[in-house]
Amino acid sequence: MTKLQKRIITSVAAGAILLNSLTGLAFAGTTIQISGNGSFSENEAEVTSKTTTTVVQSNNADVNNNVDANASTGGNDANDNTGGDVAVKTGDAKTSVDVSTAVNANHADVDGCNCESDTDVLISGNGYKSENEVELKTKNEVEVFQENNARVRNDIDANSKTGYNDANRNTGGDVLIKTGNATTEVSVSTKANANVAKVGSNGNGTDVDLRIVGNGSYSENEIELDLSQFILLAQENNAYIDNDVDANSKTGGNDANDNTGGDAVIKTGDAMTSVEVDNMVNFNAADVDCGCISDILAKIHGNGSDSENEIEAEIEKELAVFQENDSDLDNDVDADAKTGHNEAKRNTGDSGTDPEVETGDATSETDVENSGNVNTFGSGVDLDLDGMDLDFDFHFDLSLLMDLLHMS
Repeated sequence: MTKLQKRIITSVAAGAILLNSLTGLAFAGTTIQISGNGSFSENEAEVTSKTTTTVVQSNNADVNNNVDANASTGGNDANDNTGGDVAVKTGDAKTSVDVSTAVNANHADVDGCNCESDTDVLISGNGYKSENEVELKTKNEVEVFQENNARVRNDIDANSKTGYNDANRNTGGDVLIKTGNATTEVSVSTKANANVAKVGSNGNGTDVDLRIVGNGSYSENEIELDLSQFILLAQENNAYIDNDVDANSKTGGNDANDNTGGDAVIKTGDAMTSVEVDNMVNFNAADVDCGCISDILAKIHGNGSDSENEIEAEIEKELAVFQENDSDLDNDVDADAKTGHNEAKRNTGDSGTDPEVETGDATSETDVENSGNVNTFGSGVDLDLDGMDLDFDFHFDLSLLMDLLHMS
């Protein structure tokens, strides 16, 4: 707890003036007046007002994505043929896996400041030896609790294969094995746990007017004012992300052996594996600013001889903000691209010709990006709450923090 502001003003005399300003105070509108009472009267007004706002938001997500995707061309046999050409041609094998998980967002916009309410206390015109007392206590409490827990496991096995064709022991003509491309694409995106909280007001400000004026001689007059505000904001995120990706692309494993006559040619396509893993977890954004401008006027004036007059004002503002993130990210990526393992053996062709094996390119690309555990707190942070659609089309900007989780 941090006590941001406390003011105690006491005045005992025939006259005193207090003028102070306070930003961010919250209390209910109140008018209290003790006036025109006779001599020897005893008058007391005691008002207690309390406003409590509690917001609790909690999300728990347990997501398990288990994907086994395969694309295969090949496994063809063209063996023991006599006469003519032998050709084995396969098309492309492509496997594409896209897993996207977006979970857990809390959005709270709390206007609990009561900024447009004024407080007026007046003790005036009371008679000789009267006793007049006003006691006003106003308390405003706002509590916001936001919590997210996410467990996401992505287990992906993606394979693309072309090849493993046989053209063996053929007699006469040319032997050709030609395979297409093997392509495997895996995209894993996990976005989890965002808290956005704004505690504020669009009020036009608050005035506090405390006056003890024009009371009779030997009167005793007292105003006791206690205005307090307490704001508690707690934001917590826990994320456990486990990505296990096994991605393979293979071309090859072709055999063209023991052929007689003609040329023996093996041509394989390209093998390409692309894996992209993107994790964004745990973001807290808090803007706490009631936006009240409170003018406080305390006036003791024009009271009679030997009067005792006192104004005691206690103004207290307490703010406690807790932001916590805990993340556990485990990315296990096995990405392979292979061409090869072809055989062209013991072939007998025309004079001057050689068996030919030609393989395509093997390319493996892996991109792993982790971002998270960001806390942003400050008065006046531009969160664009009015137009926030909270989509998880995330633009990672620490100054604005988040444009998270489409919740419509």
